[in-house]
Amino acid sequence: MTFLIYLINGISLGSVYAIIALGYTMVYGIAKMLNFAHGDIIMVGGYISYFAACSFGLPPIAAVFVAIIGCTVLGILIERLAYRPLREAQSLAVLITAIGVSYFLQNGALQLWTSNPKVYNSLVTLQPVSLFNGQLVISGETIMTIAVCIVIMVVLTLLIKHTKLGKAMRAVSEDKGAAQLMGINVNFTISMTFAIGSALAAVAGVLLCSAYPTLTPTTGSMPGIKAFTAAVFGGIGSIPGAFLGGILLGIIEKLSQAYISTQLSDAIVFAVLIIVLSVRPTGLLGKAQREKV
Repeated sequence: MTFLIYLINGISLGSVYAIIALGYTMVYGIAKMLNFAHGDIIMVGGYISYFAACSFGLPPIAAVFVAIIGCTVLGILIERLAYRPLREAQSLAVLITAIGVSYFLQNGALQLWTSNPKVYNSLVTLQPVSLFNGQLVISGETIMTIAVCIVIMVVLTLLIKHTKLGKAMRAVSEDKGAAQLMGINVNFTISMTFAIGSALAAVAGVLLCSAYPTLTPTTGSMPGIKAFTAAVFGGIGSIPGAFLGGILLGIIEKLSQAYISTQLSDAIVFAVLIIVLSVRPTGLLGKAQREKV
């Protein structure tokens, strides 16, 4: 029974990683950019929902929607002001800019909300479920996190495969120039990609803070790094890969903490990544791409 508890906790944590990783993998798969500020948007989403619920007394659902709207607007602004001018620049310039945006958001949060930790009251109102005569209790946060991750995964897959915007995203991913010649608005498509990724970051921020109720300007840093690891683990650019990578990473982390060492769990997670990439460089579900020269 103890193993089952750790497994469920790992799936719950992995679901948060998966939601964040989906944002990473969408931006990279379509815009071919690594948005390392993504983890800090999680933090912003947590703060917005915190103040919406605590300071303005909004109900949980409304606070979540306010966080989603705020992070969506923030994602569009970041793409427009920081990344769009560098679309034809070398990848190193984009990488440095992403790191700069990350520090800007962290220090902005530090100035606005100080470094004092905020105690985040969970916005999840779902009641826990008791199984096996009370031997296994699954919290409402765990149930909600797993359910939301599955719903987001399904909706994103349908969006990419069966909508006009999804077809535009796939076309831009294949060839921006050819997509523009076919009448697709490349700037709008990439902006929508950042908007969706940032909205997912807001949802992840709410779920993360509900499960781990301490909010600081660096709250999203480590989950953001681990979620990027999950995206690479599953195959960056692949939506199913991000989902699978996030779930597996969460399970590995929780089982490592339980059966090996809480201090070494992060090292074990990254060691597993190195081993997987040494065997399969494109990740679990990634596909090798041939480049014409």
